[in-house]
Amino acid sequence: MRLCFLVEERYRHDGMPREVIRQLSDWGHQVDVVRPGDSLIRISDAVRAGSHDAWVLKTVSGGPGLTLLEAAAAVGLTTVNDARSIRGVRDKALAAAIGRSRGLPMPTTYAAARPEALEKIPEAEFPLVVKPSDGSSGRAVRLVPTPGRLRALRAELAAEGMLIAQPYVPNSGVDLKVYCVGGELYATERASPLVPDRGARGRRVPLSAEVAAIAAEVGVVYGLDLYGVDVLLGPDGPVIVDVNDFPSFKEVPDAAARVGRAVLELARGGGARSEGAVVGGEGAVVGGRTESGPSPEPVPQPSPEPVREPVPGAVPATATGRMTAAVSGGR
Repeated sequence: MRLCFLVEERYRHDGMPREVIRQLSDWGHQVDVVRPGDSLIRISDAVRAGSHDAWVLKTVSGGPGLTLLEAAAAVGLTTVNDARSIRGVRDKALAAAIGRSRGLPMPTTYAAARPEALEKIPEAEFPLVVKPSDGSSGRAVRLVPTPGRLRALRAELAAEGMLIAQPYVPNSGVDLKVYCVGGELYATERASPLVPDRGARGRRVPLSAEVAAIAAEVGVVYGLDLYGVDVLLGPDGPVIVDVNDFPSFKEVPDAAARVGRAVLELARGGGARSEGAVVGGEGAVVGGRTESGPSPEPVPQPSPEPVREPVPGAVPATATGRMTAAVSGGR
């Protein structure tokens, strides 16, 4: 198969998607990589029917890659995830509106283009968590304890563009991250970015039936196939505080192969998503009992020797606007 990965420069050396690209190449598939943040793109010619079997996006929320992915979708090409679904979660204000309207357990969310507008939030709602509406990877997330502190942050917040604010959910200081890949759910826990002195530890944990049902519903509500959900276990139950398309999948066993198989399945199916997600992995708690997840799918057989062709319309700012993945070897 022929695949095009849109990868932001900051993710160039990250295991996700670098190891996925390596795995797909090892299986014999052609993978082209475009750096949308560094390249001059001849957008009128960059996408065309038949150029690739699927386009895959791994960029920061505010990066330019989503525009190129949407262009691919507009001419009928398969995208991973669905381009409209990605837009629905990358704008956190929009994601909150969609999630709340569909009954997902999400906190009350305020949105404002200017930080001084947030100062109208009732004092009873404090402390607040304030972050950019297009933020990613924990960027610029702030715990604001009082209205006075919010006023003091006005100049700092003014540089962040559209903002959202949500009442702080009391919790243990640990974020529960649930990943969905290939229709399977995996749970990990990590120290909250709001509690930096606790370190960035991460480990696999059992997934309760309640949280599993919520995480599976997230995929249905937003139309996502590969995604992550940040959940806080608050005093009133689980609360969704963020949804990410194509996350890091840290602590997911054999993540590169699992994500690679999921990308191929979606490419073959024209982006059609599976009907539901199940808890995957050893020791997953389902409905109060422990059970093992489904056996891994067999490794896809290599495709015929691929013909290397340039990504159409990717005109470099320097020497080349695309890089054909030439990573080889095992993980």
